[in-house]
Amino acid sequence: MSKECEKGTELIRELGMLGSGSSFKSDIQYINIIGSIEGHSVLPQDTKTSKYEHLIPELIAVEENPDIKGLLLILNTVGGDVEAGLALSELVAGLSKPTVSLVIGGGHSIGIPLAVSADYSFVARSATMTLHPIRTSGTLITAEPTFEYMKKTQERVVDFIVSHSHARRQEIEEKMNCTDNMANDVGTLLFGPEAVEMGLIEEIGSLSVALKKLREMIRQTEGKASEKEPIDNNLQK
Repeated sequence: MSKECEKGTELIRELGMLGSGSSFKSDIQYINIIGSIEGHSVLPQDTKTSKYEHLIPELIAVEENPDIKGLLLILNTVGGDVEAGLALSELVAGLSKPTVSLVIGGGHSIGIPLAVSADYSFVARSATMTLHPIRTSGTLITAEPTFEYMKKTQERVVDFIVSHSHARRQEIEEKMNCTDNMANDVGTLLFGPEAVEMGLIEEIGSLSVALKKLREMIRQTEGKASEKEPIDNNLQK
């Protein structure tokens, strides 16, 4: 097996993604975020995680690599570290190339900002998404600055969702603080069609539909770029 194939196999095994070294060649970068999004703290070994320090270089590569024309972000996550999730969301939203997200299984908690960070979003009909207030773990100092910080962090999440989706702030906050939807929790569990109805996600769909949409967006981007190319006056003479 060649070194390039070995590198591609290792990427699939360790990170679950197809990289530029894989024997499979495509001008679309596929990145999947599964399990719990791991941030500054290392989670237990028996927890399936997506490490944000692995994903950041992959997102930078999407922007920097001229052979990559677009990004398909596939989500099946329970959520995780808020700052890590927001950091990844900001990177996806800041890409100049077309991006499409697809929620399959679940896109819960901080997975929602990730889902809406793409230029266009899909959710499988059977998928679910949970809106709930942020949580904290470890030692909690019951002082006013602690609660103020948590409130501001919650606002950061809501602000991002509002600015990158069609959902209304009031409805997002109402569903986040709902007490009669889930038996042992605060928040709201949304099924795919409900997420589309409230404007969180643009469309119901799965893999082939998401890829078709991304291909259309890439063609539109390339068409606009060709229109802006300067005319060589020497060729007209």
